[in-house]
Amino acid sequence: MKVAFATQDLKRVDAHFGWAKQISIYDLDENGYSFVETVTFSGDLQEDGNEDKLAPKIEAIKDCAILYVAAIGGSGAARVVANNIHPIKVPEPEDIESLLKKLQAMLNGNPPPFIRKAMGKGKERVFDFED
Repeated sequence: MKVAFATQDLKRVDAHFGWAKQISIYDLDENGYSFVETVTFSGDLQEDGNEDKLAPKIEAIKDCAILYVAAIGGSGAARVVANNIHPIKVPEPEDIESLLKKLQAMLNGNPPPFIRKAMGKGKERVFDFED
């Protein structure tokens, strides 16, 4: 599954989703994780009420199952959830690699329902009803 991190320094989750200039994306499974890309955003990102700034961010993370943020507004959270992405707010800046390791350990243990659901994002279910 893909996981996105709102970041200013590319090392920690330390950015508000709407104001984030960068979002780093990683691919994660039970065996490990790998960096996919960092998407950079420009323009007036701190203008409250400017919902147009969210569209390119939602587009950039649409394949992600989880989004880590330092903060996220109600409108941003609603749009993220509407795209089947689970937002997770960290209470203070946290190292991306540490979060990836925690998530991987969770995958190898007994993941909570939201993680099991996130793991299935992008995987089509096939039903064969023929004999």
